[in-house]
Amino acid sequence: MADIDAIRIAFEQDAIVVRLDDLLPLRQMTPRIASSRKYGRIKKSILAIGLVEPLAVAKADKEGRRMLLDGHLRYHALREHGIEEARCIVADDDDTFTYNKRVNRLATVQEHYMILRAIERGASEEKIAQALGINKSALHRRKTLLSGISPEVANLLKDKNVNSHAFDVLRKMKPLRQIEAAELMISVNNFTLAYAKAILAATKQSDLTKPDQPKKIDGMTPEQMARMERELESLNRDFKAVEETYGDDVLQLVLASRYLGRLVENENIQGYLTKYHPDILAEFQVIIGAASLEQMGAS
Repeated sequence: MADIDAIRIAFEQDAIVVRLDDLLPLRQMTPRIASSRKYGRIKKSILAIGLVEPLAVAKADKEGRRMLLDGHLRYHALREHGIEEARCIVADDDDTFTYNKRVNRLATVQEHYMILRAIERGASEEKIAQALGINKSALHRRKTLLSGISPEVANLLKDKNVNSHAFDVLRKMKPLRQIEAAELMISVNNFTLAYAKAILAATKQSDLTKPDQPKKIDGMTPEQMARMERELESLNRDFKAVEETYGDDVLQLVLASRYLGRLVENENIQGYLTKYHPDILAEFQVIIGAASLEQMGAS
């Protein structure tokens, strides 16, 4: 386990208030961005409930100016509303040009928690809906996003951009099946509604919250869903079997490839294989190349 003292955060712990005139944006505001729906939502949000997420800035130079690293849309929206200062977090110098790689955009589950916090603090649902640029029906869906969802699933998907309608599909499954479905979505990095429906179609009737009610998936017959159940069950077994041995297999592949690489580097051995066993030499080179790709992927 890593030494806790060795962990370094990328920004100062306390937020500060900075005049917008002292910020130097790194990106220009274009007419296309200014007319975008996303920018419109940000302007409405700031007008309705103020700035929720601080701007990210670099340390001040000798004149007191700071580069704006993240939050350009919020910065321009504040300007448009005539606001002269804003809360900011200050990034380390080392992170000035890489800050955006460390920024986690608001995920679906995090948005749900943010809505609940805003309601707890007294914000009306009308104001929140206006700030997010959505109607009250969509707000209600996001407010009740985790109703009937296993806490383990909420934790698994807390930093993923999941289609909010996919939670309606997960809700039709029992908790253990919900966890399996979430793990499947993560393993293939697919959080769409279509994929959630595919998992539901391949779910056994006994794993549904209402097993006495037959599944109904648009465009699929009961026979097709039964076949998907069998195929997904087989796929899950194969996936778990590969997952259990993957580490050992990669280690053996790397060790074998290094040994073969040294053999092939020997001019005498390479000449002999080229002359008498070119097919074996070709196989050796495939193994060496495969291991190189594995190492590149790991890095």
